[in-house]
Amino acid sequence: MAEHPFDMDSSSFDAEKYLERLLKDCSLKQIMDTEAAVVKDTQTLHSDMQTLVYENYNKFISATDTIRRMKDDFKQMETDVNLLMTKMQSITTFSEQITGTLQGTRSQLCRLSEKHSLLKRLQFLSTLPAKLKSLIEEQNYAQAVQDYLHAQKVFAQYGRQPSFDGIQRDCDAIMADLKERLRKDFQRAGNTAQSLTEIGELLLQLDEKTSDLASEMLTCAGKRLHEQIVMLQDQTERDMLEFVDMGIDGFLNDLALVVTSYFDMFVAKHYEQERDDFQENALQELNIFLNANIDKYLTLVQDRVESDIGYGDTQVMLRALDRLHRRLQAMRNICRGLEVQRNTVSIIIGAAHQLCDAHAKNLKDHFADSLSAVRLSLVSAKSDAATGLNLSDLISNLYVAMVEKIKGVLQDLLIFLRTDWSFNIKAEHKGALCVEGIRENLLIGFLRHIAKVMCGFGEASSSSPPNLLLVLSKTCLELEQQGVHILIALVDDLYEIDSENSATLTHETEICAEMRETAQALLDAYVRLQGTNISQMLRKSVETRDWLNCLEPRSVRAVMKRVVEELGSIETVVASLYEATSNTATGFRTTASSDSSRKTYFSNFASTSKPQYRSNWSNYTPSQLESSYVSNIHRLFSERVEIFTSVEFTKASIVMGIIKIGLKTLLECVRLRTFSKYGLQQIQVDAHYLQMNLWRFVSDENLVNFLLDEILGSAVQRCLESVLMEPNAVEIICERG
Repeated sequence: MAEHPFDMDSSSFDAEKYLERLLKDCSLKQIMDTEAAVVKDTQTLHSDMQTLVYENYNKFISATDTIRRMKDDFKQMETDVNLLMTKMQSITTFSEQITGTLQGTRSQLCRLSEKHSLLKRLQFLSTLPAKLKSLIEEQNYAQAVQDYLHAQKVFAQYGRQPSFDGIQRDCDAIMADLKERLRKDFQRAGNTAQSLTEIGELLLQLDEKTSDLASEMLTCAGKRLHEQIVMLQDQTERDMLEFVDMGIDGFLNDLALVVTSYFDMFVAKHYEQERDDFQENALQELNIFLNANIDKYLTLVQDRVESDIGYGDTQVMLRALDRLHRRLQAMRNICRGLEVQRNTVSIIIGAAHQLCDAHAKNLKDHFADSLSAVRLSLVSAKSDAATGLNLSDLISNLYVAMVEKIKGVLQDLLIFLRTDWSFNIKAEHKGALCVEGIRENLLIGFLRHIAKVMCGFGEASSSSPPNLLLVLSKTCLELEQQGVHILIALVDDLYEIDSENSATLTHETEICAEMRETAQALLDAYVRLQGTNISQMLRKSVETRDWLNCLEPRSVRAVMKRVVEELGSIETVVASLYEATSNTATGFRTTASSDSSRKTYFSNFASTSKPQYRSNWSNYTPSQLESSYVSNIHRLFSERVEIFTSVEFTKASIVMGIIKIGLKTLLECVRLRTFSKYGLQQIQVDAHYLQMNLWRFVSDENLVNFLLDEILGSAVQRCLESVLMEPNAVEIICERG
């Protein structure tokens, strides 16, 4: 940076020029401000310099003292150095004198030293055969081989001497016996991997053929490892963790030692006397040997896992497999150049599948037991009313038991996905399929099993009690409305499954539809069964009576009263489960419709009132009742009534379905009988009694009135003397009855 004459901090600052410029360019006030600033900066600088001097004053004093002491020390040091020089000169003089004195004997000492060394070698060779025998007897084979190999160098140097030939032959014979003994020990069954390695190293040092020794080492090691496998097969009383620890400490450690020793001896080293592809072939053989033995061991572990699934502690099993997985991972790192093809993840995935199957069976067994408990509770119920009150508890217990059991199973299986395991089954394709299988095969499969089993109770061949069908139908409806959503949302959340965007996973709506279909089928079966029970009573009451020889009716037949009572009991049970369509808590209607002719229905032919639904038969005279055209015209202009149709999940619809089946049966039975005048009048009284009582159970009275009208019309057609009873008489009989 160029120096500026107007910069006070610059070395080229010119005060005259700076003052001249200041007077020229600045006003008086600016000049005075500049003067004040310069004075202030000058005072500040003086203060800083004074502070700096004070701060360093002690340092200056210390430095002065130090320099003074150094002058004194250097004087003493100079005296000591001069004394040292004098002594070193004396030492040099004595050394030269000693060297001159020993100059003549130095070469003689060297020759003596060489002779001493040679004598020691000769002494070693002369005592070598005896020493080798002693070491072999002590089974110190490694030292014997080391001494023999050391002696070979001496024999190579002095082997032409006749005296050495005998010693060498003795040593060779001794080592040949040792080599044979080592070979037998190498082939002996029960050798540990450590002993195989040690013996193999000694045989290689004794010039054993490398290719033969490599093959024989794997064969002998395979026998030892097979013994380990057999021993592990007998450890059935140990838990999974102890079993795996034994395998790791025994089998896998031996296998790792064999592999590393073989690799170091035959793969990592190059042997001149062997073919060029020896190392490559040795590595290939080692790879085959390693994978074959790991496959044997993992197959044994897999068999043990399969036998423990459903009986042992799953967490203990997974801890054991986690430990095994870590050990195999370490072996992969140790076994350089080798590929361990099989791992424990496939075993863990298989265990998860098997545990899913076991849980699925447990869920099905638990469901079967729950159904048996429900059936037993229904059988032991005292009365229909009590049963009706108990049905809600039975449904709640059955529903809650199933949902909680499934939740518990899903939580148990979540242990496979813990983050602290060394394995991650979701990272593999089969593992991801396994996780989806927990959702599909276990949860969805069990929900479909529930629907299938429950649906089986509603089949015609089943002899299920009616209330059981009602309980199962309501349970399926509960599952459809909330249970399926809760469980599928739970499994998707726990296992992080995106079922909404998956094309292969079952959607929630499919299962809900199946549950609703099952609930509908069971409810329809309940209606059919209860309707059949009512129908049997009515059919027997018609078929067992002589309608041609009846007395004039004085009361309602007992079967009609029984039918009304039975329908009342049925409605009480149904009302405890399904929303009532009435204005009262009991579910009974307490007010009739605006039909003022209800009490004289079917009999008041002369009445001029206009009922909501009026009998077509009342428009004809008694003489016209004999005409067959009346019934044909009546059917022509009437709506067809569907009897066996699906009912809605309401009390009124269920009870109406049962009534329709009963009245349709009564209608068909009436069409098959022939009636006298009094028989017709008895049917008239019974129909009027049913009309007086059945309107309380239904929301559509017209349908009941239509069927009762059909029944009376059919009786009129089948009557030999079609004379109906007076309305007042019918009303009195029915009210009295």
